[in-house]
Amino acid sequence: MDIYNLTEIIANQGFPIALSILLIFRIDKFMQEIVTAQKEGYRQVLENTKEIHHTITSLSQQNREYYSLHFSEVQKELSGMREKLWFN
Repeated sequence: MDIYNLTEIIANQGFPIALSILLIFRIDKFMQEIVTAQKEGYRQVLENTKEIHHTITSLSQQNREYYSLHFSEVQKELSGMREKLWFN
């Protein structure tokens, strides 16, 4: 086998094979970065969802406490008015 044939084989078969292998490794690295970014995005969405749930629960509890207090004050006021009506 002479140099010309060896160069011909490398040029026609070796270069495309080497280029294909390089592209496969680069695509694999790119896909890993995409998966990592996607996992981070899911984690952030989950954190934000938990925070929103906590805020809604807290606001709901505050509303219940406020309306419970308001209701008891209204009941006291109504019972006072009822006593006034009974004695008048």
